Amino acid sequence: QVQLVESGGGLVQAGGSLRLSCAVSGRTVSSAAMGWFRQAPGKERDFVATISASGDATYYADSVKDRFTISRDNAKNTVYLQMSSLKPGDTAVYYCAARNAGQSRLVATTREYNYWGQGTQVTVSS
Repeated sequence: QVQLVESGGGLVQAGGSLRLSCAVSGRTVSSAAMGWFRQAPGKERDFVATISASGDATYYADSVKDRFTISRDNAKNTVYLQMSSLKPGDTAVYYCAARNAGQSRLVATTREYNYWGQGTQVTVSS
């Protein structure tokens, strides 16, 4: 059973920073691309960032480019999302997602990911 557990969410003022973590258990994710998505109340789940299996390639949504950084530590089976210069519009539940083993291509759609965490709330106050 593959499990993804996010942590690090919370309440922060606009302009502040947060670091989200996603710990994976049940299997290694070193051969799979992973991503972060977010969902605000009443809205669809949107792509935020993705990282290749080796960590040498990343891709970001335009709305977070130059403010967020995705990274991974395969030895720890953990993926991170460093968020800086946060805005109230970043308020959402943030979800970690993993593709199947061997699927390293960067993709930005929810249907391409096979495993999901339960989400962590990020609230940015103005």
